[in-house]
Amino acid sequence: MLRIKNVNTYYGKVHALKDVSLHLGEGEIVTLIGANGAGKTTILNTISGVTPAAGGEICFRTEPVTALSADRIVKLGISQVPEGRQVFKPLSVEDNLELGAYLRYRSSEKTAAIQKDKEQVFKLFPRLEERRRQLAGTMSGGEQQMLAIGRAMMANPKLLLLDEPSMGLAPLVVQEIFRVLERLRNETGMTILLVEQNAKAALKLADRGYVLETGKVILEGAAEELMENADVKRAYLGKDKSEKRHK
Repeated sequence: MLRIKNVNTYYGKVHALKDVSLHLGEGEIVTLIGANGAGKTTILNTISGVTPAAGGEICFRTEPVTALSADRIVKLGISQVPEGRQVFKPLSVEDNLELGAYLRYRSSEKTAAIQKDKEQVFKLFPRLEERRRQLAGTMSGGEQQMLAIGRAMMANPKLLLLDEPSMGLAPLVVQEIFRVLERLRNETGMTILLVEQNAKAALKLADRGYVLETGKVILEGAAEELMENADVKRAYLGKDKSEKRHK
């Protein structure tokens, strides 16, 4: 479904991604793990067109997307859930979801199809339906994360990019969100690329994984293999560091 070949990305003079290559198959969950600053978020932003690649190639379903704008990439079927949720806090839950479908309304897609997808979001996250009129800024962190995922789903993506969905959330909420991601893959065939600091939880969910270090892929393999790799265990699978930031 997605193939990245020798991609380089810069922030000014900082070489953030260095000849990165990876791929995702249809219906896979693939995770990116690595220390802060390894380039995980940059990969997501480069795929989605937020941070343009300076070189290399990105193909989505055989179509080159490297030079496309972010809105064109969303139209093709790639949606990103950003780090920190970034919901529209002064707006209601329902308004946030409607904004997720903005490009679909502009393309004159049938309202019935959009409403059907909204009901699917409410089915996955019943709390969002209960709070559909509530202002997003008054919701808990976990509810805002559910809303951010729901908003991304309203674009009707085939590939979902998630950046640190467990950040700052209580363990029970994290479990609920990860169960929803598994349901999305199993019930709808959604392909998911997951950036997650909680490497143990991410590898338990994922089919495959890539380990990044200073902008380079240094290791890849099946999730089970990575969980048994001595270097991965030592660097990422010790005591869950995210426990210190759970609320």
